[in-house]
Amino acid sequence: MRDRPTSPSLHTAWLNTPWRRWYPAAVARPAMSPAWWTWVASRDSLTARLIAAADGRPFRVRLLDQRIGRPSNDEARALGLKPRERAWLREVALCIDERPWVVARSVVPLAKLHGQRLDRLGERSLGHWLFRQPDLERGPIEVTQATAGFHDGHGPWGRRSMFHHGRFAVLVQEFFLDTMAAELSLPPR
Repeated sequence: MRDRPTSPSLHTAWLNTPWRRWYPAAVARPAMSPAWWTWVASRDSLTARLIAAADGRPFRVRLLDQRIGRPSNDEARALGLKPRERAWLREVALCIDERPWVVARSVVPLAKLHGQRLDRLGERSLGHWLFRQPDLERGPIEVTQATAGFHDGHGPWGRRSMFHHGRFAVLVQEFFLDTMAAELSLPPR
């Protein structure tokens, strides 16, 4: 697998972000507005939702980083990986009018790649590829109030869930940014 040149500050920032507490979405629901709940708890394609919300404005996936590396401790726990076990890592910003609305980080254990050439996605959406798989299964959504820890990832909510497609598995983490909240006039929480 060909690796893209890394940006050490992104990965270092991610690993050095204080430990995140992830909660089942239902536990976090009382703390969030109904408007946020529709975004955070949705089980459909976030890419498709963002394109619809853009109301004709250009949507773009900006590739921030992609490489084989070490997941954070909470990612390794969620994936059942041994400490220091390496994985395929991808960080992107989902942008409307070139402004990031969501930053996302995907982590795939190397043993679960099963020939998928995800390094070829470039600036295409992983979600777009995932939601076209006929046997796709999505695990429960977990929610955090911690910021993304990379790419100025400040915002009210983050979510994550596991996706399975055959023997392929990926942990997808998405952090909704303040720019999105401002554009859509969403309440602070």
